[in-house]
Amino acid sequence: MQNFLKNSKAIIGMIHVGALPGTPNYGGSLAQVVDKAVTEAEIYTAAGIDVLAIENMHDIPYLNRRVGPEIVAAMTVVGQAVKQTSGLRCGIQILAGANDAALAVALAAQLDFIRAEGFVFAHTADEGIINADAGALLRYRRQIEAKDILILTDIKKKHSAHALTADVSLAETAHAAEFFLSDGVIVTGAATGQPAEVDDVAQVQAAVEIPVLVGSGVTVENVHRFLPVADALIVGSTFKTDGRWSSPLDAGRVRAFMEKVAQLR
Repeated sequence: MQNFLKNSKAIIGMIHVGALPGTPNYGGSLAQVVDKAVTEAEIYTAAGIDVLAIENMHDIPYLNRRVGPEIVAAMTVVGQAVKQTSGLRCGIQILAGANDAALAVALAAQLDFIRAEGFVFAHTADEGIINADAGALLRYRRQIEAKDILILTDIKKKHSAHALTADVSLAETAHAAEFFLSDGVIVTGAATGQPAEVDDVAQVQAAVEIPVLVGSGVTVENVHRFLPVADALIVGSTFKTDGRWSSPLDAGRVRAFMEKVAQLR
């Protein structure tokens, strides 16, 4: 399997998909949800974003690991539309920790990677305790013949308590993920929109040979600090109006960010 992210310095633009059928905030029209995601894909593509990712961020409150078939079906439709519109590599995350569902969607929609939480060790998230699923997930990938879909894994992820693994360092966690055949590890801050520590990213980079990504809090003001120490950056909140993840995508903010990245590359 070729890992297209190693040393790529790719910017991965996040599409926070609107609330899906069956969730509390669903607006009643899946077509509108798809149209909005496609519009954001067009904005990202026009600005020169390298890679896209979709996530069911608006499906709050999230279920723990198991989501309904309606979510899988809806995300497949969204994923296909985004991929076809942009022509870019595209990935998916299904919250919370629905990694096998994300893998199934990625296979059906011909996406390139999934973002998986709870891959190694255990942590306590908003949704409750999430146990490690690396063994089951990689066997499932083999079972459905999805070996070309990368599994990028959060370590000590945001919005979670890590008291259970307080004696395991971030670098050791990254090494464990690599040992368990992760295709890349993602370092985040404490919450959506909050930056990781640059030193943490550098320590993880020194500990593993697989790609290291930054998964939160990258802005036009701090991208110069993260790009040298990471293989790729997942960026979402800073592209939105006022830097809020739930606000509309701001094409001007995307262009300004990518202009800054062009200067740094």
